[in-house]
Amino acid sequence: MKRWILIGMVVASGMTIQAQNKLPEKFPYQDTSLTAEERADDLLKRLTLEEKASLMMNGSPAIPRLSIKAYGWWNEALHGLARTGLATVFPQAIGMGASFDDSLLYEVFTAVSDEARAKSRRLDSKGNLTRYQALTVWTPNVNIFRDPRWGRGQETYGEDPYLTSRLGVAVVNGLQGPDTARYNKLHACAKHYAVHSGPEWNRHSFNAENISPRDLWETYLPAFKTLVQEAKVKEVMCAYNRFEGEPCCGSNRLLTQILRDEWGFDGVVVSDCGAVSDFWQKRKHETHPDAASASADAVLNGTDVECGNSYKSLPDAVKAGLITENQIDISVKRLLKARFELGEMDENVWTGISSDVVDSPKHRQLALQMARETMTLLQNNNNILPLSKQAKIALIGPNANDSVMQWGNYNGLPSHTITLLEGMQRYLPTSNLIYEPVCGHTDSTLFISLFNKCSTSEGNGFHSTYWNNNTFTGEAVTEVQQSTPFLFNTNGAAPFAPGVILRGFSAEYRSVFHPEKTEDVVFRIQMRGAYELYINGKLVKEDEGAVKQMTSIYTLKAESGKSYDILLKYRHFDKTANLSFDMGVNAQIDVKGLLERIKDVDVVIFAGGISPALEGEEMPVDAAGFRGGDRTEIELPAVQRRVVEALKTAGKRIVFVNFSGAAIALEPESLNCEAILQAWYPGQAGGQAVAEVLFGDYNPAGKLPLTFYRNLAQIPDFEDYNMTGRTYRYMKETPLFPFGHGLSYTTFKYGKLKMNDDKIAAGQNLNLVIPVTNTGSRDGDEVVQVYLKKMDDTEGPVKTLRAFKRVRIPAGKTVEVKFSLDDTQLEWWDEQSNTMRVCPGNYTVMIGGTSCEKSLLSRAFTIR
Repeated sequence: MKRWILIGMVVASGMTIQAQNKLPEKFPYQDTSLTAEERADDLLKRLTLEEKASLMMNGSPAIPRLSIKAYGWWNEALHGLARTGLATVFPQAIGMGASFDDSLLYEVFTAVSDEARAKSRRLDSKGNLTRYQALTVWTPNVNIFRDPRWGRGQETYGEDPYLTSRLGVAVVNGLQGPDTARYNKLHACAKHYAVHSGPEWNRHSFNAENISPRDLWETYLPAFKTLVQEAKVKEVMCAYNRFEGEPCCGSNRLLTQILRDEWGFDGVVVSDCGAVSDFWQKRKHETHPDAASASADAVLNGTDVECGNSYKSLPDAVKAGLITENQIDISVKRLLKARFELGEMDENVWTGISSDVVDSPKHRQLALQMARETMTLLQNNNNILPLSKQAKIALIGPNANDSVMQWGNYNGLPSHTITLLEGMQRYLPTSNLIYEPVCGHTDSTLFISLFNKCSTSEGNGFHSTYWNNNTFTGEAVTEVQQSTPFLFNTNGAAPFAPGVILRGFSAEYRSVFHPEKTEDVVFRIQMRGAYELYINGKLVKEDEGAVKQMTSIYTLKAESGKSYDILLKYRHFDKTANLSFDMGVNAQIDVKGLLERIKDVDVVIFAGGISPALEGEEMPVDAAGFRGGDRTEIELPAVQRRVVEALKTAGKRIVFVNFSGAAIALEPESLNCEAILQAWYPGQAGGQAVAEVLFGDYNPAGKLPLTFYRNLAQIPDFEDYNMTGRTYRYMKETPLFPFGHGLSYTTFKYGKLKMNDDKIAAGQNLNLVIPVTNTGSRDGDEVVQVYLKKMDDTEGPVKTLRAFKRVRIPAGKTVEVKFSLDDTQLEWWDEQSNTMRVCPGNYTVMIGGTSCEKSLLSRAFTIR
């Protein structure tokens, strides 16, 4: 009897072992033949409440029992993949706005999505997708650039709702890929919803209130509506600020009534980073008592994914009766459906895209072409441009040889950046080109960097090693070559390098310095944390805490012919990490000496303006007139203005190349300089594009996507969101350079405007045909712009853009440019219904190459 029992136990045990080794049952959510919604429904019911809450956080952990991988929702692709190392860096968004070329923009973001898929596929093969590796990219920024002081305006496509809408559609379509694909290529995100465009310094407590219905629907919401309803954008990010008293990420009006109910958005709403914590934290919105109530309110109003850590309190919110699990399920289903739509939980998705596309020759050429199209010629007195290739030229100014400036913000790292100096060197022999930086952006003293005199076996710059602890112990998380002076800052949750945590890490930066002459070399640093500086193995300086401004910490008496081993060790503890580091020589601005050295040149090119180090997202307050990333003044920094004035007084002919992400009040410069070229932050190929324009190998055709004001007096209060007096649409005064302005090396003549009828019915398109002739001797592009005005609307915009086309016209040729304006382009604000709709009345349509009314052809028509 015992023997049979023993045999039975053995048999049963064998069966158990076989059952354990057997492949698990395939659940419906793992069946790729089902729809994303069906799979989401099945997976949702298998999750616990705690697992659901974890999936709703930006850094979603893995759930191994259900084969759910960890996923970081946050990736960046503002003008190329950002924060994951090597990537093609296209011009900053505001520059691409100046191209007025939605077709080329679509090509750019198709390339960006190729690079994202290639990188994500490679990283996913090594494990889970974490921050800056995911298929959900938080771009485009379609906020309206209503005030040039806003530091993040560079991330937008300008001040016009229609231009922003059309360019935003191109970005989303390029990122998300064709509708016919089995899986979405990526998911784009329309941000920051809504009524959000500064100030940066108080954005966590600012209340955008008393916004008129007209301004809301006519200015602040159109781009979001277009991206939701036409482009079918998959994500929307809610903003930091409050709108009419409610935090945007908990606004029933914005998220439920408008976005979900009225527009029919069924995708994922993500919070800006830390926005839900702003609901309850001190000195922020303080509209809620704690994380649980804030999280419950955010979810109930439709915020599905939180970038932050408040949503970990959702199970407690359920226990407290603040929200039910069924209400949480609504959000969880949306985010599961999104992951299935991307194929993130499946294998072998978009496998045809190779890693070779990243920074490929094709993409580098595309970056160059877009940089060319962004170039905006504002002034060209006496046709000083293009320059002769036999001219003797002085290239001066703080932006003449600054590669980091060209990248803008939210940027990747290109394999090579062509600065303006390098671009000019391709045209002129050394004997005909004098280069001197002359001055800094804002400094009265000049710092000449010698960072490029440092090198390692991997190349120029410093070899960087990072540990995800602050003790320099264990296995390093990553090693990278840093080829430019350090400008690291974890504001906006940007890591120092891919894979490095945001707090509590350590780093070593090593290089060898090879001085070319005997001189005093100054080491400068700004940081929060602790550092140690070693030279030839000897500790020469250390400090702990915060160095708030760029400070000289050590002077090396360098000798020509020697080499010096440099080691900088850095540790971070808590809060925001930042580290800026450079080395070079100090010099006084010597304008008198400069004038003597350049006395024989034919033309001076002054490469000035500002940089992303001076305008951007929630930055430290700067003593030079910049507040928290925003500007307090819009004029050119005084030190640059003085240099330009001295050059003019000396009788020099000056071409001013302005690099900036916003409008600069260049009124004195327009008087002192023969030509002004707006170059924006032009990306990795920017220097070549600028040089091609200066020497005439490329005929510029960029147009301003925002107004260049004469001075600060032309702009209303920064914190006033009322549109009265703002932008070309509501401005009564004459700006320095108007929206839509941009010159060419050829000339265009507009013929008689033809219209299908001067009386149309609601629902009928307005068809326009206008012949445009290139009357010059060079082929060129012209951006034909169509504006609309309602004649009896005294409170409305003086004009507003409703169509545009960038058209190539050979010299001496005429092209008939055609437009067909539909209901969305003919709609107007209706005071009676508080809606945008096609309204009966008398209108004027205006057409030309600028928004300047005296340069536009116009014709009246009536909508019956």
